[in-house]
Amino acid sequence: MRYLIVLIFCIGFVSCNTSTNESEIIFADNQVVAHRGAWKTKGLPKNSIAALKEAINLKCTGSEFDVRMTSDEVLIVTHDGDFGGLDIESNTYEELAKHKLPNGETLPTLKDFILAGMANNTTTGLVCEIKPSKIEGRNMLMADKTVALVKELKADAYIAYYISFGYEIIKHIKKIDPNAKVLYLDGSKTPEVLKNDSITGLDYLIYKFKSKPEWVTEAKSLGLKLNSWTANKQEDIDWLLEKDFDYITTDEPELAFDRIKELAGKTK
Repeated sequence: MRYLIVLIFCIGFVSCNTSTNESEIIFADNQVVAHRGAWKTKGLPKNSIAALKEAINLKCTGSEFDVRMTSDEVLIVTHDGDFGGLDIESNTYEELAKHKLPNGETLPTLKDFILAGMANNTTTGLVCEIKPSKIEGRNMLMADKTVALVKELKADAYIAYYISFGYEIIKHIKKIDPNAKVLYLDGSKTPEVLKNDSITGLDYLIYKFKSKPEWVTEAKSLGLKLNSWTANKQEDIDWLLEKDFDYITTDEPELAFDRIKELAGKTK
């Protein structure tokens, strides 16, 4: 009898652990995606862990960040092709990390960044942009390594979307992880093409949508997600809210929250 009780306890413990690992966080019920984190109001470095934490503190539904790869194949979080005056793809992480972010942070690896985004976070999805490389073969390698790292860290539930200007990158991610949600950034594909390629949605510069408003209607009819960047003006944020976009990527998350509140009040 004692052994039976122990066995039942062990099975229950394993079941609880499994359900915890596989559970999904429920992202905040708003449209606000902080562009490179919520950095502007407090003067934080873009793509810093501090800016990510501020986006989580604001309860943005998402926090976007950029991924590149060093010469020794370390995935890092930074926007430009150079850091500290050094070309990222031709320098090692050790060489690049000698240069600190303006707030004193060490140049974040993707691993450290994801771990920071998983800590004390129940609201904010990570929006992972993979920056295309001009070096042959590295785009697929970056995609493979990024998805593998997410799996290793059991961080799938925290990754809201993978995004890229490289169409082959997001198509490859969808191939190796059919459950991944992917958005295309370039603005050159119609909603129909994206739907046929099993892409989750459009993530285009706002002027693209304003010049082709029919794409908004078409995307909705096809069940595609709609996001737009980078909406920093009140008139642009209002336009996207009026068009019922799923997401608004902005450097001004506080303004976006104010506009959501203001426009919601007018509809009551």
